Amino acid sequence: MSNKLTIPDLLEAKHSGRKIASISCYDYTTARLVVDAGMDMILVGDSAAQLMLGHSSTLPATMDFMITITSAVRRAAPNTCLVADMPFLSYQLSISEALKNAGRFVVEAGADIVKIEVTRTYLDVIKAVSDAGIAVMAHIGIRPQSIGKLGKFKAEGTTSQLAVDLIELADDLVEAGAALLLLEGVAREVAKIVTERVEVPVISCGSGPDCDGQVLVAPDVLGLLGKEGPKFAKSFADLSGESVKALSEYAEQVRTGVFPEDGHCFHVKSGEFEKLQKALKSKGI
Repeated sequence: MSNKLTIPDLLEAKHSGRKIASISCYDYTTARLVVDAGMDMILVGDSAAQLMLGHSSTLPATMDFMITITSAVRRAAPNTCLVADMPFLSYQLSISEALKNAGRFVVEAGADIVKIEVTRTYLDVIKAVSDAGIAVMAHIGIRPQSIGKLGKFKAEGTTSQLAVDLIELADDLVEAGAALLLLEGVAREVAKIVTERVEVPVISCGSGPDCDGQVLVAPDVLGLLGKEGPKFAKSFADLSGESVKALSEYAEQVRTGVFPEDGHCFHVKSGEFEKLQKALKSKGI
């Protein structure tokens, strides 16, 4: 039986005060670990362009790439609530493009929810996708897809006017049909106000502990990057150090002939080796 959290389950969690644990991951192997850890929600973020492919921004993530990795995560996590990130230019061109691409995530990749980075300009997109029967997580605050315009990112909602604008935008997004909100890099005080005002679950990415849930990227949580992450991230292990240690030991054992041992090898079936030798001899090999 599936125990996948649905939108009503997430709403119930909000109203009961139970925090929602979410994580971003991008591949089958990591997603299996996430499932075993009992995570509530997985977000397949376009940050994969940076953390998987080594790009300097999220912009090179394409729809086909996002469909491929979202499908991989779904295969590993068939019973986990799955959010797919709409990449750059997958929804900005037109409402029809937004509907087509959101539908691809549901039909081809098995996503339960699509995430869209939005400003007030995209209220009609949120409404159209929601009206089509697809649950939408509206992403406000720091929006990584806007890096080309902004040049660099800074915390959002840190002045009274910016805070009012963000709070009003959150209200309008929920009115337009957003089933969840994701606040990235928003001042804690403002995130708290938004969370208390809106009826839908609010997930924090660097927006403080007062939201209904949290999301971080798996490489930061696992300590895989070997460097300090963003201000709001926390590593719960040092798998970078452990991984380098294991890889170094493997390389050393290969060079010294310690690995592989006989137990790591396959063998010709019993009694067949003599036949093999005769066959080779008869062929002059």
